Parts: sequence; C-alpha cells; structure tokens
Amino acid sequence: MTSEPTDFASLTGRKAVVTGSSSGIGRAIAVEFARAGADVVVHCRSSIDAAEETKAMVREFGGKVAVVAADLGSLTEASCDEVVDEVWNALGGVDVWVNNAGADLLTGPAAELGYADKLRVLLDVDVQSTVLLGSEVGERMKQQGSGVILNVGWDQADRGMEGNSGELFAVSKNAIMGFSRSLSVSLAPEVRVNCIAPGWILTAWGEGASNVWQERVRRETPMDRWGLPADIANMARFLASDAASFITGQVINVNGGAVR
Repeated sequence: MTSEPTDFASLTGRKAVVTGSSSGIGRAIAVEFARAGADVVVHCRSSIDAAEETKAMVREFGGKVAVVAADLGSLTEASCDEVVDEVWNALGGVDVWVNNAGADLLTGPAAELGYADKLRVLLDVDVQSTVLLGSEVGERMKQQGSGVILNVGWDQADRGMEGNSGELFAVSKNAIMGFSRSLSVSLAPEVRVNCIAPGWILTAWGEGASNVWQERVRRETPMDRWGLPADIANMARFLASDAASFITGQVINVNGGAVR
C-alpha cells in the first residue's frame, strides 16, 4: 500500500465528505478518496467504532480525517443546516460531497418492518437526506464557485425488479436519480452533480445470500461476478476529479454490463 496518489483522477488538496462511510460502499469511497490525496470527513449515524475503523484506514494515506455522527433520517431544513455547518467546519470547507447513506432494509432491524414502514424509512433516510443535503451543499458550493456532488442510485430502479424490496427501492432510487439530473442543471456550471447506479455489489447482504441468489447474480451480470465496493469507489474517484470535468447530470451504471 502506498500513500502517494497517482496523477490521474487525483484529489490532492480536495476536501471530501462521504455520508454513510462507516462500512461497505461508503467506506470504500472514503478510503479511495484518501488514496487519491483528499482530506476526508467520515460520517455515520451511530456506529462510532466502525467509523473510527474507517478513519484509521483513511489516515494511512496521510491526509486529514474527521468523524461526524448525525442521524440523517430525521433531517429538517434547520437540522440540515446544522449538519452541513458541522461538516464544513470539520475540514474548513468541502469540495466533494457524496450522498451515500441509505437505509438497510435487507440485513438490519428495518428488515422486519412492514411495507408502509419500510417505505417511510426509505423516503426519510435515502430520499429526504439526499435532497436536503444536496440542495444545501449545492448552494454553498455554487457560492464558492466550484464543487462536486455525487449521489447513489440503483441500476434496476428504472427497469424494474420483482418483489417488495424491488418496488420500494425503485421508488427511492428513481427519486434520487431524477433529483440528481435536475440539481445538476440548477447548479451548473459551477458545480457538477452525478449519480452512480450500482448493480449487484458484494456488501453484507450479498455475502450471506443463498446459492439461488449467487447464481442469479452471475447469470444477470455479463462480467460473471459480483461487483465490489471498490468498483463503486473507483467510479466515485473519477467523477470527483478534474478528469471528469465535462461530465454532469449523468446516472452512470456500475453493474458489470447488466442490461435487464
């Protein structure tokens, strides 16, 4: 492991925030940003120990790192301002903001909720936090004259997948994907906004998925494997960097070539 960032897609001198970065995809993005030379704010809701583990991984690359804990599922306009103020002050500014935090309806306690309650959780945690934070952060970035916002969608949201989870995630992730496109127009040309739409990514649920699901993933993915959090992190690094300076308003699938 080297602490020297490469020239391509460098984030040297940038200050980046990754919500929901105590584990999984968020952790991978935070670490990759640090590898690229960025200072990083690691965010969690309440998993301080896990966030500190991410912090230690980020610190290996020599940049500044801070941990901020905030419940994004109960944001109001006022509390949103407070969260953004805290994060902004943690590193003395923000150049890149990643709205990655999302509700875990598959492996966490919310998996036991009913359909309507799951919908409410998704709307609060995924949609409302992305919209409120994206809007507030975007205005501040526009005033400072530059910035990048990355949101997280889902590659099957606009195609459809059977089952309750597929229906619910389609609601939340389509909302985020549409919001990203519109926000990009509102904030251009000073601020770029893009959305990454992961496919089958090997996170906690995938690691424990049945053989039926393991076979389905390989069958539906031309690259014949699960995606890894690092695959999403690599795309996030590229989109956050000057190498992607002419890319905004896009929903980019990172899904191993899946087309249905």
